[in-house]
Amino acid sequence: MAPPPTLRLVDLRKRAALTAGITSVALIGNYPPRRCGIATFTSDVRAALLQARPNIVCDVYAMTDAGNAYAYPPEVGFEIRADKPADYRAAAARLCETRPDVICVEHEFGIFGGRAGEHLLLILEAVDRPVISTLHTVLEKPSEDQRRVFERLLARSAKVVVMAERGRRILRDVWKVADDKIAIIPHGAPDRPLEDSEPFKQALGFAGHDMLFTFGLLSPNKGIETVIRALPEIVKVRPSTLYVVLGATHPHLIATEGERYRQSLQALAADLGVSDHLRLVDAYTDTPKLVNYLQAADVYVTPYLNPAQITSGTLSYAAALGKPIVSTPYWHAAELLADDLGRLAPFGDSAAFGREITGLLCDASAREALRRRIYAASRHTIWSVFGESSIAVFEAAVQATRPLGGDAVRAQPRGAPSIASVRRMTDSCGIFQHSLFDIPDRRHGYCVDDNARALLLMHRLPGPLSGDRRSLIATYAAFVQHAWNPDTGRFRNFMSYERAWLEAQGSEDSTGRAALSVAVSAADARDPAHRRWAQSLMGQVLPHMALITSPRADAFILMGLAALISAELSSEDPRVLERAMARAKLDRLVGFAERRRTAGEPWFEGVLSYDNARLPEACLRAGMALGDEAAVAAGLEALDWLCRYQTGPAGEFLPVATANFGQPIGGRSMFDQQPLEACATIEACEAAFLATADPRWIAEAERAYAWYEGGNTLRLPLATTDGECFDGLTWNSVNENRGAESILSFQLAGCAQLRLTTYLGEGLKAAAE
Repeated sequence: MAPPPTLRLVDLRKRAALTAGITSVALIGNYPPRRCGIATFTSDVRAALLQARPNIVCDVYAMTDAGNAYAYPPEVGFEIRADKPADYRAAAARLCETRPDVICVEHEFGIFGGRAGEHLLLILEAVDRPVISTLHTVLEKPSEDQRRVFERLLARSAKVVVMAERGRRILRDVWKVADDKIAIIPHGAPDRPLEDSEPFKQALGFAGHDMLFTFGLLSPNKGIETVIRALPEIVKVRPSTLYVVLGATHPHLIATEGERYRQSLQALAADLGVSDHLRLVDAYTDTPKLVNYLQAADVYVTPYLNPAQITSGTLSYAAALGKPIVSTPYWHAAELLADDLGRLAPFGDSAAFGREITGLLCDASAREALRRRIYAASRHTIWSVFGESSIAVFEAAVQATRPLGGDAVRAQPRGAPSIASVRRMTDSCGIFQHSLFDIPDRRHGYCVDDNARALLLMHRLPGPLSGDRRSLIATYAAFVQHAWNPDTGRFRNFMSYERAWLEAQGSEDSTGRAALSVAVSAADARDPAHRRWAQSLMGQVLPHMALITSPRADAFILMGLAALISAELSSEDPRVLERAMARAKLDRLVGFAERRRTAGEPWFEGVLSYDNARLPEACLRAGMALGDEAAVAAGLEALDWLCRYQTGPAGEFLPVATANFGQPIGGRSMFDQQPLEACATIEACEAAFLATADPRWIAEAERAYAWYEGGNTLRLPLATTDGECFDGLTWNSVNENRGAESILSFQLAGCAQLRLTTYLGEGLKAAAE
């Protein structure tokens, strides 16, 4: 069967906002007082958006580089330390809570932590908001890590913004981005009248000079030496020439070599005899002061050495203020100064720079004509236009991520549990872990976790014990048996396709799950031979389970012990060992809950992870088996909290996302969502119903089951009519692989739903009688 159509993102709580315009934006990037061009740009973007929409909420998520701290202004709602993954996860949780209309990322390589900035994806792939990525650099020849991360960023972005046509071409030709996903918004610039430079020169103390100007953080790639070497020839013709370079030394350069580069420029000017014609202004200025310097300039110079520079904010500023420009032909300059809007000189060619600068200084009419042309040509780059253009791109991104086909959940018909999909994933050794689409992926081999789940399913399926089921039980039981390592007292977990164990023992959790499958087989297997096998293996396993300490592993073991105690296999068997171990593990689990409740925390642990509902389910099932009402009450309280926590904005089942596994309870991310969590919740709700007969728990189980059918954040069905189940929900679609854990979770959930339907029917029948 073909996978269901992909419906994209939808905000179930703010659907009306999709047609009412953009009201809130989250900006992620550097921010003042951090000293860099991206920080200034992000601040200017925020101001431009507020100018375009005064009532818009612009919440800034500021990136802080390692080892630094900044006194951010009030508009910075969240600080992300670049090298701290926990900060990215916390930012994702906050975004899931505040739910802005769009997330705007100012992307530059080197800003974000992790290999090639991959920590950024901890945010973007854990939220369901449309993402607009403004790309300050687009690489033609990325490293392997850069390609991997950048491709994920492009895939996650509803729109990508570049500031020049060259950026669009690279995205289209190198990165294969569709044209309709790319927007060009030229770098913003201040809106000032075209004015004469003399008053500004006089105010800055440069009166009487022909002023050349370069601005930016000082570093070798700026090519300042090129212009200094041209000065001797320029001053021969224009003796009043003064080259002003405004900018503090780049912080990274300061950290490694101090002011050595600035000193080398001063030494070069001294050697050439032009020290009096060079002014290195060591300052990081705000925008108004920078504009004053720009308006004082007679010629703006960008002798940059990197041809692949796709944007320059200072170049955009100079053009918008009507400055004659002489530049090397890096990408932005070559594009901006085409059609006789400026002068270009080859990289590092001081003689060419000297000729172009001298020509402009000596020809006042040509200089005036040039500045009027570039001023007129740059009116579309002023910040007010930038703000309106950005809002238009944001609205297009929201439109692009609307659901296809309206509000209705596209539920698949509910069918009886089926082993056809399980059979597809099973060979003579066991059930494969993973698949590529619906094809078993042999590269990842097998694991005891999934074979234990499959063994549990075989016992819980309704109907007679067919020959096919007998065969599958034998396969999964043989795998679990082979996984037992009596030398370590643990089950092995991972096995390669070549049937070689990859470890001497698995995790405590996989051991606990395997022990659960053996205990359920010993208690519930319909074939006496299967029960005898399981009872024999359980006799070997059980003594070692007392040493298990993981809460989830304890929960699995407790549920297995509860099954054995409740089975009452013979009137002569008091199950002394099982009861003693169950008593100890139940007391320990309930103790966790009581201690955290006393501390004002609602859960067994300080974190949430996978299979969360197994903890209250173990309290409920073991509590009922042992007649411990306090344990049952603790399980009900914890399950009640978990069900409320696992509720999305529109009341849908929203399981704990993989992005939050192991993270402190509090804010939450949305993705990825896994089928395992819905199954665990349904089976825990079954236990709660058996303990209380309260129909509320059937309703909670129904809500969790609806997650498979499309009652989820994205309103996408994960289950198919033939019993398959996709591997989960990502930020905008289903994961189309159909691995063992997903299929088995869905099938086990279906079995539990059938049992709940039976319980409810029997209750209604008894009430009627």
